[in-house]
Amino acid sequence: MTLFVNRLTQLDVSLWCPRRGLTAASWHVDAELDGELGEDGMLFDFGEVKPWIKQRLDAGADHTLLVPTRAPGVEVLECPEGLCVRTSLPYPMEIRAPRQAFTLLPWGEVTTERLGDRLAEELMRRPPARVTAIRLALREEAIEDAAYCYSHGLKRHAGNCQRIAHGHRSRLHIWQQGKRAPELERQWAERLADSYLVSEEDIVDGGESEYRGQLTTRYRAEQGRFFLRLPKERCEVLSGPTTVEHIAEWLAGEISRETGRATRVQAFEGIDKGAIAQA
Repeated sequence: MTLFVNRLTQLDVSLWCPRRGLTAASWHVDAELDGELGEDGMLFDFGEVKPWIKQRLDAGADHTLLVPTRAPGVEVLECPEGLCVRTSLPYPMEIRAPRQAFTLLPWGEVTTERLGDRLAEELMRRPPARVTAIRLALREEAIEDAAYCYSHGLKRHAGNCQRIAHGHRSRLHIWQQGKRAPELERQWAERLADSYLVSEEDIVDGGESEYRGQLTTRYRAEQGRFFLRLPKERCEVLSGPTTVEHIAEWLAGEISRETGRATRVQAFEGIDKGAIAQA
């Protein structure tokens, strides 16, 4: 017998791509569980399966940086912060953070198929009673309009959002004169594609001449110390924290100033959540 649960939960992550560099993803998680029926005629209570799987995914890959350790130009080292990941292709990046901020994968590239299989294997190490197999499928939200991927970190967040490189794949809705503005949405989604959103207060001087043209950010949070250095052209600097509330406010202000029109922005943080601002 197989029990299935579609859209059981979602994963929001950043990942290192050999072609795109630092990017991000938000995935729906669909689950199937095989096993034998109990005397109650059920394999597993729906009210238990969702929190059981979600709790384990939240404590694992969710809100981490997925690192394919066999990708070209990727190096993983120990450091005082925990782990240090350095890259050279397609551009140089260095990130240092506690170990729980990373999911290290012995692959050349991260794919949803392999990641779903790996997460299912981890769940099966301590399966519920009567469950003999678990399968997970990760899939993107279907978005016909503008969308973009961004990474960030929230040092004041009490949970895993404090990790300096986690991210989201997000819709972007912009209104002017009471109507959606699809061309503006497209332009800003292109500008923000695979970007790193950083709070101005977290930026530090990189110092050495070899790091000119790069932006360095550093902060201490509840989980430990975090450090990130990457090319300036991959970054967008906000005056406040990079919460979705401030992202919506920043976008509305920037678009209104550039176009000279009143602007309303609905900024998403991953799937089905976000903030609305106008300027």
